[in-house]
Amino acid sequence: MSGRVPGGLRPWKLRLGRLFRDRASSSRVLRLFVRLARRPLLPAVRLWRRNIQLRVVAATLLISLAVVLALGFVVIAQVSRGLLEAKEEAAQSQAAGGFAVAQEKANAPAAVDGPDATDNKVGRDASTWMNSLVKQLASGGQTAFEVVALGAGTGDEALPGTQGVKGARASGNVDPTASVPLGLRRAVNHATGAFKTFSEIRYTSGDGAKEPEPALVIGKRLSDINGDPYDLYYLFPLTQEEESLNLIKVTIVTAGLFVVVLLCGIAWLVVRQVVTPVRMAAGIAERLSAGRLQERMKVTGEDDIARLGEAFNKMAQNLQNKIQQLEELSRMQRRFVSDVSHELRTPLTTVRMAADVIHDARVDFDPITARSAELLAGQLDRFESLLADLLEISRFDAGAAALEAEPIDLRDVVRRVIDGAEPLAEHKGTRIRVLGDTQPVIAEADARRVERVLRNLVVNAVEHGEGRDVVVRLASAGGAVAVAVRDYGVGLKPGEATRVFNRFWRADPARARTTGGTGLGLSIAVEDARLHGGWLQAWGEPGGGSQFRLTLPRTADEPLRGSPIPLEPEDSRANRANRARAAAEAAGGAAERTPAEPGDRSPIPPRSPVAGAMPVPADPTALPGNGARVVARPADQAQQEDRADGR
Repeated sequence: MSGRVPGGLRPWKLRLGRLFRDRASSSRVLRLFVRLARRPLLPAVRLWRRNIQLRVVAATLLISLAVVLALGFVVIAQVSRGLLEAKEEAAQSQAAGGFAVAQEKANAPAAVDGPDATDNKVGRDASTWMNSLVKQLASGGQTAFEVVALGAGTGDEALPGTQGVKGARASGNVDPTASVPLGLRRAVNHATGAFKTFSEIRYTSGDGAKEPEPALVIGKRLSDINGDPYDLYYLFPLTQEEESLNLIKVTIVTAGLFVVVLLCGIAWLVVRQVVTPVRMAAGIAERLSAGRLQERMKVTGEDDIARLGEAFNKMAQNLQNKIQQLEELSRMQRRFVSDVSHELRTPLTTVRMAADVIHDARVDFDPITARSAELLAGQLDRFESLLADLLEISRFDAGAAALEAEPIDLRDVVRRVIDGAEPLAEHKGTRIRVLGDTQPVIAEADARRVERVLRNLVVNAVEHGEGRDVVVRLASAGGAVAVAVRDYGVGLKPGEATRVFNRFWRADPARARTTGGTGLGLSIAVEDARLHGGWLQAWGEPGGGSQFRLTLPRTADEPLRGSPIPLEPEDSRANRANRARAAAEAAGGAAERTPAEPGDRSPIPPRSPVAGAMPVPADPTALPGNGARVVARPADQAQQEDRADGR
């Protein structure tokens, strides 16, 4: 099957690539906008996260507001329903009485004369009678209700005003057609009985016209003195009920705000009683961690907070006693090491003088005595180195080590170290190669301490390299410089990379120290790296050698974020296997491909990580030994490599 991509798909590939690039740029713009928007809110967010009292008071405020709002809605709904029900009962009773009176007057017998002649049917038409009826019914309301009489019709808006003498009539300057809803008029015209609805009373325009007001409208179909039907409506204003409901709302809101403020104040006071001792304990704990071990909490009362304070004070007292004991023990140990180291110098000097005399006269001794004199001189040299290392370790333990940093070129330091290790390398048959020394590698460091670290690393690599090459690599990128020492000797077993910096540790206890090492070199090197604010880390694999990497900041006050040299070298087994696998996959894919078109381009080979820039994320192996990786070698692969090397 051909791996060739049809030419027709290339425009789509270009469009997809352009689309992804546009999305990436838009996402960057969005992230920048979010970052700029969040910046003014950072102080408030920081205060919210750090202040538990603020969070409790805010939570109390929100919860109390929710409770007050829910309670207010329930109370207002109940009161409103109660007021409306009471108003409806009174209005229905009043309207029923009015409807009965109107029908009774319409059914009354006619009279020719007498004092009640105004209410008689004789000599009067229905229009005059209806005007008198509306005025008489409304006179008993005294602004408690208004009366509207409409001529019978279908209930449409165009009909009520065209009923002749039985047109619309109303009391109190009420606009009859606008105040009675159309739906209610239709219900009254099409059925018997009384109907009600809520609407607004609208008044006729003119000087001093009143604003519309809510009302309950009740209507019923009746008959006039001539037996013709008409509609009679009672309009009961709800202004008083609305004012009462508004008063209740204001009262509830005022009481609710007062309750919310009161609850917030109570929450603030209660939380303050709990948070204040906690803050006091936190402050005292910070001062204790800063070394002020005499700090104690002020305890008053016998409650839980008081018991907590007493327990905290007891803990602080026990901690102070224990720290004082440990400090005294450590002081005694450091003083013992320092005193012993100093006291041994005088007898060691005397023994050195005597040993030098014996060593110079060894030509006159028999072979056994001459060999003993040589061994004595060699062990005295090692003894002096051990005393010097012990004094240096004691200075680190006592915190008396001082850093004399100045701008130096690490290439000069590496050259001096290699010159000093050249005799040992020639004796071992090892060649020391330097990579990355074409450009200056400048850093603010103590040249004496850096040279001591590199000398230790190079000498160890030569001693354990089994005659193979030792590679010293320098690199500089970003705010860091690094020196890596790579050997191809016995390497490190799994777990040894984390213990290689321990004092007096050896990978093979039975292995002789041919160079007179004391077992404190890497421990001192780690302390020198820490004093610079740098890292000293190890990597190794059994039979594949090891690599030690020293990473230092360019300036003394600059924190490290990464190293320009990877801890695992390029020629490790894992990296070689990955490259071989990638090459095999590329070769297999190339065999299946058809001849490339003129526009095809070969893939760009990956850039070497040594020549690349320093990785952006911080190096996870921030402490010496942490993160150092040891790769186990399979047994069959080890046997094959041993046979290939002739071992």
